[in-house]
Amino acid sequence: MNIDSVLKFFVPKDHSFFPLFESDAQNLVKAAELLKELMSSTDPAEHERINKEIKEVEHIGDAITDKTYEQLNKSFITPFDREDIHELTAHIDDVVDSINGVSRRMCLYKPKKMIPIYKEMAEMIYQGAKEIEAAVLCLKDPVANKEKITKACERVKEIENKADEYYYVGISELFEKEEDTKELLKNNKILEILERCVDEEEDVTDTLKAILIKMA
Repeated sequence: MNIDSVLKFFVPKDHSFFPLFESDAQNLVKAAELLKELMSSTDPAEHERINKEIKEVEHIGDAITDKTYEQLNKSFITPFDREDIHELTAHIDDVVDSINGVSRRMCLYKPKKMIPIYKEMAEMIYQGAKEIEAAVLCLKDPVANKEKITKACERVKEIENKADEYYYVGISELFEKEEDTKELLKNNKILEILERCVDEEEDVTDTLKAILIKMA
C-alpha cells in the first residue's frame, strides 16, 4: 500500500466536488431539454432563440468544468481518483458541446424539413441525460448506491444501442429518399452529431462504472 492510500484513511476527503458534479449533470439535462424543444419546432425563429439558450447553457457548463479543474488542482485528498474526476467532468462537457453543435448546425444549415428521427433522437439524448443525473446524484455514497448507479448506466447503454439503430435507419432512409444533395449532406451531418451525443453519454457512464469498480 503506497503513502497516498494510507493517507486516505486519515485525511478528510474534499466533498466540495459533489455540488459541482450535480450542477454539471443538471446543466446537461437542461441542454437536452432545450434540444428536445428545438427538434419539436419547425420555426427558424424559434431555432435561433433556442440556440441562444443552449449556447448560454454551454457557457455555464464550461464554467463548471473550469471550477472543477481548479478545485482538483488545489485539493489534497479527492473523493475519487483524480483522473476519474477529470474524465467525468470532461465527458459531461463533451455531451453539452455536441448538443450545442447540433443546435448551431440547425440554425446554420436551415434544413427544409425536420425529419422525424430528429425528435426521436433528441428524446433519447434527454433520457440518457436524466439517467446520468440520477447516477451522479448517488455519487456521495457510491458503495451504498452501487445498484442504482449500475442500473442507470445500463439504461444509458440500452439507449445508446437504440440510438444506433435509429441512426442507421435514418441514414438509410435519407440516402434512399432525399434527392437534393445539399439537403442530404445537411441532414446527414445533423444525424451524425445527434448520434455522437448518445455515444458521449455512454462515455460518461463508463467513467461512473470505473469509479464503482475502484470503490468496491
